[in-house]
Amino acid sequence: MAGRFDGVADWLLGQGRLAGDGTVLATELATRLVEVGLPLARMSLALRTLYSQVLATNYLWQRDRGCTRQIDREHGIQFTATYLNSPMRALYEEGRGGRWRLTGADARLEFPVLAEFKEQGLTDYFTMPLRFANGTLCGSTWATDLPDGFSDDDIAKVHQLQNPLSLVIEVQETRRIAATLLDTYLGRATGNRVLAGGIKRGDHDSIRAVLLMADLRGFTRLSDTISRDALIRLLDRYFECAAEAVHRQGGEILKFIGDGVLAIFPVTDDAAAACRAALDAAIGAEAALAALNETRAARGEAPLRFGMALHLGDVFYGNIGAPDRLDFTVIGPAVNLVARIEALNKPLGRTLLVSADFAAAYPRPLLSLGTQVLRGLREPQEVFALPDRDTTRSPALAWVLRTGPT
Repeated sequence: MAGRFDGVADWLLGQGRLAGDGTVLATELATRLVEVGLPLARMSLALRTLYSQVLATNYLWQRDRGCTRQIDREHGIQFTATYLNSPMRALYEEGRGGRWRLTGADARLEFPVLAEFKEQGLTDYFTMPLRFANGTLCGSTWATDLPDGFSDDDIAKVHQLQNPLSLVIEVQETRRIAATLLDTYLGRATGNRVLAGGIKRGDHDSIRAVLLMADLRGFTRLSDTISRDALIRLLDRYFECAAEAVHRQGGEILKFIGDGVLAIFPVTDDAAAACRAALDAAIGAEAALAALNETRAARGEAPLRFGMALHLGDVFYGNIGAPDRLDFTVIGPAVNLVARIEALNKPLGRTLLVSADFAAAYPRPLLSLGTQVLRGLREPQEVFALPDRDTTRSPALAWVLRTGPT
């Protein structure tokens, strides 16, 4: 049996490290261990990660399912009784494993989860720490339903896999963290470009896209009247309204600039389709903000106001900056124009304005507000809004309620 276990270690360091993700790795590993005689009924790989919404990820394989599930644990679970009174605490915080018989005279059910495992028909359970090169502690758990439990030889063989398994998981998790961080801080499409090698200063594409610019009204006054923590919570909720609407329509947030948002909807084959997606995103963001304001009103808080602008144009999309500090962004006259149009929302009494180029490509008629002088631009620009404003509600909401989604 020893030689067959050595084959599992060889697989880990060879094909195993090429597994697409943790679910594939865990399924393949468990399947191979069962094939070489390990009486495995349940196995999990529990990993700390770096993600804004997830603290840890658990890849759980169960023999009766024949596959692995990915279970994400949100930030805050480390303060719950479920975690504090479990074997996982010793793994994550001390790098210490243990073994618990679940049946018979030697049964140890000191943690609530062990009683649950016993009820599920498991008889023996042990944990094995996994340690990354940077000191990060992760873990693995192993359980059987064999009446006599694991043999000492079974457990010794699994522990022989500790180093190769730690190495392979570290490589895979580092790759996943890199992709996750780039998605979080740059956006999915931009992050993929950077991860694929687009990191040279000056690397860029000239693309046609719809730009969405949004800006919160009265931010300076808010900054002076509420606490710092309250201001951050407010900004997070406001940005969430915009970001969820943009992502739902296939756009990408490029930047949060103070209290402003810059998003992009690249044109592929059809400019009208990109315009529809961007306008639907703007309407969705306004609807989300209206719902947020209802909650704020119930708490006696003032409503939030913001302005948005849409423009269709050509932009430079790529890396700019210093040699050792780059920014992947869009620049060009189109970016300046959409920012100037957004600034007209307040004087024109509107929530959403669009450029003449956007209006020309959009498949429905929009209301011209005439030519407007834009700061920093030589020539006045014609600006458009959604038609037939209803003064009892925002123009975007009134329009979508009347006509349906674009």
